[in-house]
Amino acid sequence: MASEHVKEFTDQNFADEVTNSSVPVLVDFWAEWCGPCRALGPVIEKLAKDYVGRVKVGKMDVEANREIPMQFRISNIPMVVVMKGGQAFKTFVGLRGEKDFREALDAALAG
Repeated sequence: MASEHVKEFTDQNFADEVTNSSVPVLVDFWAEWCGPCRALGPVIEKLAKDYVGRVKVGKMDVEANREIPMQFRISNIPMVVVMKGGQAFKTFVGLRGEKDFREALDAALAG
């Protein structure tokens, strides 16, 4: 699931990795059985490589982690949330294009 550039977020590390991050964070809420989630994987990987050092990118398995997905009221996946300053900056539900995520990340970096 996680790779060199894509972190694995869990209920246990979410505060340290995401909420308290000094840089914007893209969180991909997903599950192994979700086809659209798996289809989104290469896009998430590409974004992680392209934004290395400027943005933190990671995935959270909603099956293995219950607490944080409940806090975000995750009812449909894939759901991607761009976080900035510990708050949700932009939320995407369903399979979206790379351009949408880039625009949100660029806006988070600019503002």
